Amino acid sequence: MRTIFLLLLALAVGSCDPNKALPTAANSASDREVTIVGSMRATLTEGKLAGVVAFDTLATEGLYGLGPAEYLRGEVLVLDGVGYRSRVAGPDSMVVEEMLDLHPPFFVYTHQYEWYEYTVPAQVRTLPKLLDYLDRLTEDRLRPFVFRLAGPVVKADIHVQNLAKGTVPRTPEEAHRGQQDYTLRDRNVDMLGFFSTTHQGVFTHHDSYGHVHLITRERDLMGHVDSVRFGEQIKLYLRE
Repeated sequence: MRTIFLLLLALAVGSCDPNKALPTAANSASDREVTIVGSMRATLTEGKLAGVVAFDTLATEGLYGLGPAEYLRGEVLVLDGVGYRSRVAGPDSMVVEEMLDLHPPFFVYTHQYEWYEYTVPAQVRTLPKLLDYLDRLTEDRLRPFVFRLAGPVVKADIHVQNLAKGTVPRTPEEAHRGQQDYTLRDRNVDMLGFFSTTHQGVFTHHDSYGHVHLITRERDLMGHVDSVRFGEQIKLYLRE
């Protein structure tokens, strides 16, 4: 079914893909590999909730990364060396703090200094379609890889982990108890994601090839993306 879907997507998008003629950049000495510390599986099913990353050991300039907050009480996002942590404040509110004193139990990151801007095809307006598009667009590139999006979203559903103190999860369902869901509409956002077809359970869920976090331009909402509807002016950024 996935193969058939990708063929149909290629037919629908390929003829009007504004990026189709762009050359694939060769890997250069300036490229940085994606680094994964800890794993989603160990956090969600083995109770490994303590932080595994010391951010003062990472060069901050050009650092991009994401993961949950320590003990699954919040979400973590780093954009070009600026760190953010979100935490639940109530059913309809959260607190987003700018900080680098972050201790995620698993974390995927890279150092990236130059980006190539892509126009997202009109047919690619949801997260599953974006991941399928990335799969096709980058089939000759190294994986895993980082990507960014910037611009308007019509609607996005995000969540923030909020595990009760003292809880030691042994299943994904237990790990997500207490998580708070939020919906935002017609906002300009920055999104960071990591893509791989071979890291399910490591930094992506078993049913997805991507792990994506979103933060609003006003920096008042930030969390893990569950679903999204992109606006027409959304831009995609990949390695040059």
